[in-house]
Amino acid sequence: MSLSKLAHKLLSPIALHASRRSLASVAPSQPLHAHYPVVPGSLTAHLQLRSGERFTGGSFGAPVSTVGETVFTTSLVGYPESMTDPSYLGQLLVFTQPLIGNYGVPHRTRDQYGLLKHFESENIQCRGIIVSDYALKYSHWNACESLAQWCEREGIPAITGVDTRALVHILRGQGSTLGSLSVGAESPKNIDWVDPNVDNLVAQASTDSVRVFNPDGDVHVALIDCGVKYNIIRSLCDQGARVSLVPWNHAISAELSAYDGIFISNGPGSPTHCTETIEQLRQAFAVYQRPIFGICMGNQLMGLAAGLNAYKLRFGNRGHNQPAVDLTNGRCVITSQNHGYALDDSKMPAGWDRYYVNANDGSNEGIRHLSMPFRSVQFHPEAKGGPLDTAYLFKEFVDQVRAAKAAGVDAVIDASADSVQQSAVSAQA
Repeated sequence: MSLSKLAHKLLSPIALHASRRSLASVAPSQPLHAHYPVVPGSLTAHLQLRSGERFTGGSFGAPVSTVGETVFTTSLVGYPESMTDPSYLGQLLVFTQPLIGNYGVPHRTRDQYGLLKHFESENIQCRGIIVSDYALKYSHWNACESLAQWCEREGIPAITGVDTRALVHILRGQGSTLGSLSVGAESPKNIDWVDPNVDNLVAQASTDSVRVFNPDGDVHVALIDCGVKYNIIRSLCDQGARVSLVPWNHAISAELSAYDGIFISNGPGSPTHCTETIEQLRQAFAVYQRPIFGICMGNQLMGLAAGLNAYKLRFGNRGHNQPAVDLTNGRCVITSQNHGYALDDSKMPAGWDRYYVNANDGSNEGIRHLSMPFRSVQFHPEAKGGPLDTAYLFKEFVDQVRAAKAAGVDAVIDASADSVQQSAVSAQA
């Protein structure tokens, strides 16, 4: 009897699984260097992690070099949407789905609001992509170019032939790691390891002026742009809202009466850089009486404004299959996610409660105020791509905004400057 058969016979499934995990977690004595045979006539590409691991494969994007935070997504479809999601700004994106590029890249068709229908922003946002097997031929009724053509046109490097299973195992073990993606016969020797998270990526992703969508909407929503995905704008407009997209650091607290509701978008990087946004929300919490809702980065900024802290996840939650439990009713929903930071909700501020929790790792997936119409979620109810389990949250928000307007709820409470200051202090408590 072979050793493997003996192991299967003697070990229980749980013990066998544990033994495999133990063997798989043993670190090699030397950093991994995996070399994929490059197709003749193709350029060679190199992915090198700051921790020393190297992967050599074929280039199918722009012949340029870049450095970014190496992260992975478990999404099976939707690479055009993922690559144009501003939350991936500054990152090298690893696709765990083995075959990428088989349905090409769609046309740049726009909808009735002037938004691109098949992309989440105007351009590719990630700094590079890493795949196991790039499809040389694509087939789809709406495709107009290949993934390689798109990447080359937008100046984005891309590498194929990477053992993404081994790479993701490394990232899950040591956490998201800085990586260098280069094209050429040899990988660079001297790399300038610049961490994109030290910069305010939200400021880079945000609009620099106010833009209005669906101007004939019956309720007026201010959408704070921290790196908004187009389908968030579309989802609000589809519910009949007039949407004013404002910069991340817009002085919204000075014009609260102009809005029937406030919405805070997703965005890249660390929320701790957005001190101006946090302060604006803190002031709004103190006096605003109409609905406020946040998504992803919006959840983190609302939490920081309420008095919570944020921390960096080991490797983040990115994909279209993340389970989140609604703590108000126990219902579990499958969600689309893309974040590397989370709120520490171990001790909630007075007046606030946890809203959703991740069923996999227990991390925070949302918060809500116990008496005011303020709430947020860490996941993406707008999907694009991903499941539509929680698309109803947009309808609930706009319906709530509409009901508050119909009831004549004042935008702000009638308070003196001293009481406003006291309320702001209470909101931080």
